[in-house]
Amino acid sequence: MIPLTCRAYTVMLNCICPTNMRYEGGDIMIQSRAENRVYSCCFTGHRPEKLSLPETAVCQRLDDAVELALKDGIFTFICGMARGVDLWAGRIVLLKKKARPEIDLICATPFVGFENCWDSYWRSLYSLILSQADHALAISDKYSPGCFRRRNEWMVSHSQLVIAAYNGKAGGTRNTVLYAKRCGVPVYNVLEHEI
Repeated sequence: MIPLTCRAYTVMLNCICPTNMRYEGGDIMIQSRAENRVYSCCFTGHRPEKLSLPETAVCQRLDDAVELALKDGIFTFICGMARGVDLWAGRIVLLKKKARPEIDLICATPFVGFENCWDSYWRSLYSLILSQADHALAISDKYSPGCFRRRNEWMVSHSQLVIAAYNGKAGGTRNTVLYAKRCGVPVYNVLEHEI
């Protein structure tokens, strides 16, 4: 067991679609609402340095998109835990969860220790979100080529909607948006670029 401070954590080595998660108390199936893509949504977006809008503007748009998803019956949100859009979205979901406890947050990291080289602000936000998440998983126990792609594909494969902050630039966000399109998963782009 990897010692982290969230309620549920597992390492899914080279896996895109896990069938269970390991809790400190043992194995438990999460083939419930929390893993049923009909009720789930994931986030993808750029790091702050790739965005032309300030954090407050992006967060307002993310908040509006989360509200729309909730109105559509989506109550499980999957956060990729990267700096910028992912962590801002995770924070928004946790704030909404205070008033709506039926909301679930799943944190999906590409590998254990993903956040170790970040500055203290981002590490603190990461730790706060992880500690309050309903479930958390890592695709790999350490960095490996393709672990970010596998994490993104796992999130899309477990979602009926992708909320994106995509500005057209190359990178993981573009790859995730294109993967979602290939899988037939709708993408709601809060930056209003054509997808």
